[in-house]
Amino acid sequence: MNELLNSLTYWHWLALGLALLAAELLGAAGYLLWLGISALLVGGVLTFIPMSWQLQWVSFGVFSLVTTWLWWRKQFKKDKTLDDTRNLNQKEKQLIGQVITLDSDIPAGRGRIRVGDTTWSAYSEHEIKAGSAVVITELNGITLTIEPKAD
Repeated sequence: MNELLNSLTYWHWLALGLALLAAELLGAAGYLLWLGISALLVGGVLTFIPMSWQLQWVSFGVFSLVTTWLWWRKQFKKDKTLDDTRNLNQKEKQLIGQVITLDSDIPAGRGRIRVGDTTWSAYSEHEIKAGSAVVITELNGITLTIEPKAD
């Protein structure tokens, strides 16, 4: 076994990297991409710098962790940016600014209003009569804050 490990060359690492990248093409959802790139990096380093088999495997592990972490940071930042601009399944972004007409009177304080096919708990600082247009200004948990619409 020791002879086999001592005989690893950069060609072995390049072949392993290409095999992992080829397996990634079969639908591994990105898991093998960073391992394949790491194996190619080890092969590239081994081309110019001779290393023991132990150092080769440690390098492969370190490259795998670093490439995966760098991808995760980039993807996390991208996902966070996209979440800020996305409205799908984010009720507070869909409701704020919406203008609705009241079905019933709303007393000052808490009441219930109908938005679409759902009734919501609503808070208003002023008493508002049925038939008035109101604007949803804020969503606190499950309570909508509404104000009369300025004409």
